[in-house]
Formats: sequence, C-alpha cells, structure tokens
Amino acid sequence: MAVSVKDRQLTSLKRMLNFNQPTARGTKVSEPVWKILIYDRAGEAIIAPLLSVKQLRDLGVTLHLLLHSDRDEISDVPAIYFLLPTSDNVRRICKDVGDKLYESHHLNFISAVSRQHIEDLASTALQHNAVTSISRVFDQYLNFVSLEDELFVLRTGGTDSYAEINAPDAADTVVEAATDAVVDGLFSVCVTLGAIPVIRSPRGNAAEMVAEKLDKKIRENLRDTRNSLFTSSADGFGSERIQRPLLVVLDRSFDLATPLRHTWNYQPLIDDVLELNLNKVTVSESSEGVRHRKVYELNLPADKFWAANKGRPFPAVAEAVQSELDSYRGAEEEVKQLKEVIDDGSGFSTDRLTSAVSSLPELLERKRLVDLHTNLATALLDEIKHRKLDVYFEIEEKLLSKTRVSDESQLLEILGDPESGTPDDKLRLFLIYFLSVSGNSLSDSDLDSYRSALRDAGCGDLAALRYVAHHRRMSRINSSLYSDGSVQSVSMFGKLMSHGSQFVMEGVKNLAVKQHKLPLTKVIDRLAEGKSDSETSQYRYFDPKLLPSADPLKPKPLATSDVIVFVVGGGSYSEFDNVMEYGRNKVPVRRITYGATEMVSPSRFLGQLEGLGRLQDS
Repeated sequence: MAVSVKDRQLTSLKRMLNFNQPTARGTKVSEPVWKILIYDRAGEAIIAPLLSVKQLRDLGVTLHLLLHSDRDEISDVPAIYFLLPTSDNVRRICKDVGDKLYESHHLNFISAVSRQHIEDLASTALQHNAVTSISRVFDQYLNFVSLEDELFVLRTGGTDSYAEINAPDAADTVVEAATDAVVDGLFSVCVTLGAIPVIRSPRGNAAEMVAEKLDKKIRENLRDTRNSLFTSSADGFGSERIQRPLLVVLDRSFDLATPLRHTWNYQPLIDDVLELNLNKVTVSESSEGVRHRKVYELNLPADKFWAANKGRPFPAVAEAVQSELDSYRGAEEEVKQLKEVIDDGSGFSTDRLTSAVSSLPELLERKRLVDLHTNLATALLDEIKHRKLDVYFEIEEKLLSKTRVSDESQLLEILGDPESGTPDDKLRLFLIYFLSVSGNSLSDSDLDSYRSALRDAGCGDLAALRYVAHHRRMSRINSSLYSDGSVQSVSMFGKLMSHGSQFVMEGVKNLAVKQHKLPLTKVIDRLAEGKSDSETSQYRYFDPKLLPSADPLKPKPLATSDVIVFVVGGGSYSEFDNVMEYGRNKVPVRRITYGATEMVSPSRFLGQLEGLGRLQDS
C-alpha cells in the first residue's frame, strides 16, 4: 500500500532533526545528538500533530522555542531552525548568528528561500566572522499540515480563505498572493509524495488559477533535470505509488451547503459543536461549581477508539463509549480483587501479580481514553438536547436527498420555535433549504415569509442569505447536486436506555443514515472513473509531463484508484468523512487524500458568508 503524505512528512521531519542525514526505516537512534529546535508559528503547526514532546526528546531535542521569543545564549549546543523564509524570520536568524547564540545553526526553510535572503544571511555571517556557524541551508518543501493519514491543510488557527478570495473589494494582488500560497503548499505535497499528478479543475474560478500555476511550477522544476525535486528519494520510501495520482482542485463556491450542514457523525459533530483545531478540542467543564476549559488531543493511531469510531453516527459512538466504560470497570474490579487476595494471603500467585502489574500501564491508558471520550460524548449530548440538533440533521438530510419535508409549515415551525436551536442553527437550516430547491420553486412571497421568520428568530440582518442569493444567481448553482440519500429512525439504543448507562438519550432521535454522495464525492467518482461526458468535459486537464495541450478543455479520461482532492476556500469534516467512506466502500478500494486551505467549522463558514454579504451591500 502506498505510503501516506503524513508518513512521508514525518519521515522528512525526523531526517531534518537528524541534521538532514537519512535514517533507516524502523531503526531508532540509540544515542542522538542533543540539539535545540527553533521554529516559527508555521513550523510549530506542522510539527504539533506529528511529534509529541516525548518523541522530540527521543530524537535528541532538549529544548524547543519560538524564533521570536526571548532566548538565552547556549553556545555549546547546535540549533536546528524550521521556519518560513520571511523577511522578519531571516532578520531574526541574522541576529542569532551575529550574537553567536548557538554552537552551529542548521537552517531549514519550510518552502524555498529566495536568493536575496540567502545573500542577507551570507553578509551577516561574514560581518560577524561567523561563517562556519551556519552549517547548511535546506529547502524542505513541507509547507502543509498533516492532520491524519488522508487529511492535510495549508492553514491553521481560524483563517478565512473563502472570504479572502471572494470579497467583492479584494484586490487582484490579494487574490494572486492567496492562490500563490495554495500553489506553494500543493507543490510541497507533491514533492513530499515524490509524485507528479495529473491535475483536473473546473473553469472560471480560483481552483483553475491554482491548477494552472501548479502545472507551470511542476513543469519548470522538471525542466531543470540537475535540480529536479522529483528524481530522488532521500526519505527511504522510494516511489511506492503504482500509478500517478489524480489531483482534483475544486473551489469552495461550487458547494456552499455542505460546510453549513448539521451532521450526525462523531468527528464532524465535534467540529460543529466544539470545534477541532490541529486535532485538539476544547471542552468547558464544571468542577465543584467552577467552570473551566480543558483541551483534549485526538491522536491517531494511538487512540484506537477514535480511529474506529470517528466516522460513526453519534448514537453508535455513545453506545461504544458505554461498552468501553463497562469493560474498563470490569478490568479495574479484577485488580481490586487481586489486592484483596494479596492482603489476606489466600490464593496468592506470583504469576497473577506479575500479569496484573504489567497490565497497569495499559489499564491507565484505557482509563484516560475512556474518560476523554466520555467527556466529549457528554458535552455533545448536552448540545444535541439543548439545540435539538437531531431534528435539524433529520430535516437537512431530507432536503438534500430531495425527500420533501411533510410540508413547508414544518420548516416555518422549527424556525419559529424558540426552544429549537440557536439563531445560527436556524439560518444554516434555511440556507441549506434555499440552496437545495430549484430556482423557480420559491416565490417572492414565500421568501418574504421565511425572511420574517428568521428575523423574528434573532438571525440579524440576514447578510449571509443576501450573499448566497447573489452567489446563486451569478453562478447558477445546480440544486441537483444535492440528492441521493435518506435518513430514518431505527432502534439502536438498547444498552443506552438501561439503567446504569452514562448517557441518558431520552428525547434524542436515533437516526441511521443511508450512505450517499455529497457533491464533492460525486465529482471525484466521475473523474476517477475516467468518464467522458458533459459534466467531466467542464474540467480542465493538466499533465505536467506532457507538452501543453492546444485544447486545454478536451478531457483525457484516466481511471485511477489514487486520488488527491483539494478544496480552495476551506474544507469540511462532513465532506472529508463522506469522501473517505466512499473510498473505503469502493471495490477495489479507492485511496483518497483530502486537502483544503483550512478546515472550517459551520459557524465560522456562516460568519464568512455574513461578512461577504455586508461587504456586498456596502
């Protein structure tokens, strides 16, 4: 099986921390050279999901510090730098070299450093007689963040790339800079994978700009055979991909409904209710009457429960948490019984004691994970009950699958119910309804009724609706994108309804969702099958290995089982979950890697639409 982009990025980081000397796979450095790691915020974000503090220590990193922080001189220890090649960063490196803070400076830039910055470094080193202190300078091409084996992003920390690109007052230079940054990140992904993809993209949006620029950048690199980044494999993996991957670059504007959806699966639900950032989630908890915020880290593959359940419906997850809790309590009871046996001296067995002691670390780890997911599931359940998220999810699934709600009054009823959800929940629901109906099926009088209901529900000035309406008129969104699927209530709460359960699910619908394809998944299905029809013909074709085509719109069918899909303007965990399930269920299995400028929560995406609506009005 092909090695994931996360595995390759991790290998590159380990090589960097070994002073850019390759290490054999599966081996561990017995006596690492101790060093200091200096990074900027971008470098910190890249490393955080991949290497823990303990793992850094095992690799010889005794101290890791931010570049722009107060740092003391440690003149007998080498320093490894990992950062973006910005002017501010280069100036600070020059200061470190001039002050001779460290024994030697090993400079690793996340993306390619400019000639001007190299000259600045050389000038500083000569001026301070510190030429030998700069050991080597590397371009690492690691300008992306691997969150999971099949998931990567280019930005973190609450960025708004969709609004940035689509703002009505956005200058051409801003859009150019934004697309250039995406190209730089995707180029890093390709270099890290050691693969030259075939690229497909729709016409007339930011995705097409990205695809054109990426195609050009890869072509230019391939022309320089002496310095091509695609001819060597220093990571020890070699070229393990049987075929070249298909890279599909899409624009968020082709589907505005999916990022707004209320969802029912564990990982997307956590992102909606609690928000995920760099695989960390913050929960507000109460202890002795005092509220405090606690951060939980969701690690793969260490957290096997998360790996097995992150894509499952919430009721099934709640039941699995309860089963894990019962199992842990049983194991804990066995240890307590052994203690009683030891205390009274009856039936004492050395083997039994040894076995119990050796199982304690595993038992403690199980307790930590059980507590983590119990707390997360409890927080989710509280929000589901408080906001009636199960009701919203059920209605939205029917809307998107073209199963009519019983009548339009059902929609008005939930919009007017002060006990059902927040104003944002109501606005999200209506926007999905608005995007899912055909253009002429909603009369002006009906729309006025809905607007009035939304205002009465506290949804503010409805700027998001104005933007979506304008966007729909201009782009002619096809409502048939949202179809294929159904939702039904089934009985799966047997264990959870029994007394002694940690979760009281009464009043919450148990919804079983039929697998269906979201718009992005439908696009991937057609392009990966190599189908040539009126839909796929609208996607441009780029092959950096071939001469530029005289007819760039002419599709060249290519069936493949290895797909990378990237969304310019923000990704969604609902989308990620849906396309991953599609790939797993395909026969043969289709390997899909999902990427986006950033993963955006529904509330944050709604905020971007509102901001764009107000800019549009001004």
